[in-house]
Amino acid sequence: MMVMTAKVDLKKITLIVAAAAALILAAILLLGGKTDNSSPTAAPAVSANDGRVQFLKDFGWEVTTSPTESGQVKIPAETSEAFDRYNILQKGQGYDLTEYAGKKVMRYVYQVNNYPGATAPVYATLLVYGDQVIGGDVTDTSPGGKLRGFKMPESTTPSSASTEATGTEP
Repeated sequence: MMVMTAKVDLKKITLIVAAAAALILAAILLLGGKTDNSSPTAAPAVSANDGRVQFLKDFGWEVTTSPTESGQVKIPAETSEAFDRYNILQKGQGYDLTEYAGKKVMRYVYQVNNYPGATAPVYATLLVYGDQVIGGDVTDTSPGGKLRGFKMPESTTPSSASTEATGTEP
């Protein structure tokens, strides 16, 4: 029997968890679809950084003015359980990623500076195709943190400040 141990600090674990969450979200976004038109503005152009920051501001989020991460991701051509769950969240906020199956989109991640009661970094992810937002989320990276849509929580209590990736509000 072989036993291996590793010493990892909390900061590294938090970064790894945040990166893993971002990858899962990207995969889900690539597999989702758009059916509901409940977004606060009618498909704002977000090809420039100022437009993306304003898009998040329209929901009440204060974010760093430069993305912490950006890159191209491919929306999966075939669905999976994880993608379907993520797309339920997207549909709940007026997007449907299935319309973009197999297509490459841009993913921009911004740090959120005003998430109610945050104890760890919170990130807003935008999926952009052309100059339109086609999906995204806000992710609390704290232990037990949640993945939610763009809508700002109405309460600062931890149990109602976030939602599961089901698209339902607290």
